[in-house]
Amino acid sequence: MTIVTYNLKLIGQAIKDVVFFPIWWYSFGLAQILKKNKKFLANREKGLALFVWIVNIFTPMYGQYDIQGRIISFFMRLAQIIFRGLIMIFWLIITFLCVIIWLGLPFLIIYQIFYQIT
Repeated sequence: MTIVTYNLKLIGQAIKDVVFFPIWWYSFGLAQILKKNKKFLANREKGLALFVWIVNIFTPMYGQYDIQGRIISFFMRLAQIIFRGLIMIFWLIITFLCVIIWLGLPFLIIYQIFYQIT
């Protein structure tokens, strides 16, 4: 009798998991992915130090407070900001595509299942 009860519990749990899966995928799962992507982008920004370069754009490099030092420092920092900004945009696009793939993956899997059946 306990084997039958245990099997019914397993079947009930499996049905519950299948029914709850889409709800989890588009709510809690999506929230986790967004949170991880936010943390990933924050770490990429720290690694690139983009905001540090932006904040210090008018600060002369190497203590060169004359006009030539200020001009060279400004354009050097501007080039660094542009380059690092492009890299940050690349990572932003990658994380955005990961979220889009996350949202579309169940539909792709269902489509592939029906395609293989027919």
